[in-house]
Amino acid sequence: MRQNYHPKPLFVERMKEILGKAEFGRYKKAIEKPVLKSLRANTLKISIEELKKKLEAKGWKIAQPFKENPEIFIVKGKYVDEKNACEENSGRKNFNNKITSRGMGGGNLDGGTNIEKTKKENLVDLEPGELGRALEHLLGYYYLQEIASMLPAIALNPKQNELVLDLCAAPGSKTTQMAAMMKNKGTIIANDSKLDRIKILASNLERCGVTNAIITRTDGIHLCRRMKEENFLFDKILVDAPCSGEGTIRSSKKTLLMWNINAVNGLSKVQKKLLESAMEILKPNGEIVYSTCTHAPEENEAVLDYVLNKFGSDIKIEKICLPVKCREGIKKWREKEYSVEVGKSCRIYPHVSDTEGFFIAKMRKLR
Repeated sequence: MRQNYHPKPLFVERMKEILGKAEFGRYKKAIEKPVLKSLRANTLKISIEELKKKLEAKGWKIAQPFKENPEIFIVKGKYVDEKNACEENSGRKNFNNKITSRGMGGGNLDGGTNIEKTKKENLVDLEPGELGRALEHLLGYYYLQEIASMLPAIALNPKQNELVLDLCAAPGSKTTQMAAMMKNKGTIIANDSKLDRIKILASNLERCGVTNAIITRTDGIHLCRRMKEENFLFDKILVDAPCSGEGTIRSSKKTLLMWNINAVNGLSKVQKKLLESAMEILKPNGEIVYSTCTHAPEENEAVLDYVLNKFGSDIKIEKICLPVKCREGIKKWREKEYSVEVGKSCRIYPHVSDTEGFFIAKMRKLR
């Protein structure tokens, strides 16, 4: 039985304050829609062109929406013969009508597919789990990854032969992405603190053919402290920090049930320590990307403001260019005023970019 998921009043109040009441309505409609079916071509195992040919040979309709990042694919559906197209969509329409009448917003789960239009184009949705069951996925030719999740690695832009730290690496989406960007040259330290997540990380690295990563399992703050003691410094660091997950509501409605302000405030303290610790082991002129999949200013701009106050003129926030539309960081939240520099960070909203929600900031250590 489908469960109703409703945003908690405090969450609604905060999002209205961040976005404004009028824009909140557009945001609410956006999070009620399913996420786009996106994947990333794994160039460690196959070329972008060859993967596209293989997927199109399966009848999948592939779009590459970003010229500068052709490895990002959106699967818009699959072509079938006219008879099967009518049968599949009629069945899905009946099924969706039953379940969406109980769900959040009552929209059609298949994105409002028009049966008459589908008859003409013979395009239907992929079956549930079809992307994950495909041979090309099992062979590691592509990684199932939401578009917003790909952006932190794009912002960090690791190069061949660099020494990179992925401080909170599991399940490995960004580690495998960075390894592909580095063409398996150089070294990535991929760390996570939990054994069950480490197992998933190791499995994904193996499936994707990553050979330049070393997995470590320890608390991120403790790892940075040990690295600092050994004067072991990195060219680039990714801190994709654990967060309250407000940006993942489109794909995980349970986030609405689990959300609470105490978790937001508690995570903010951890995030500040993680970013501060990581900054200590960054080489001069090195770059660090801080990212979360949440909208909470306490977990985003407040964390940046903290490290700016801590390191002063030793660091600066840099503007970044991403392939999706994004808003600048918030400079004031309720009674808190942040450094104007936090405005260089990027807020990614579902109703603006048609992705999940994310926050990304890039910093450079000057000395």
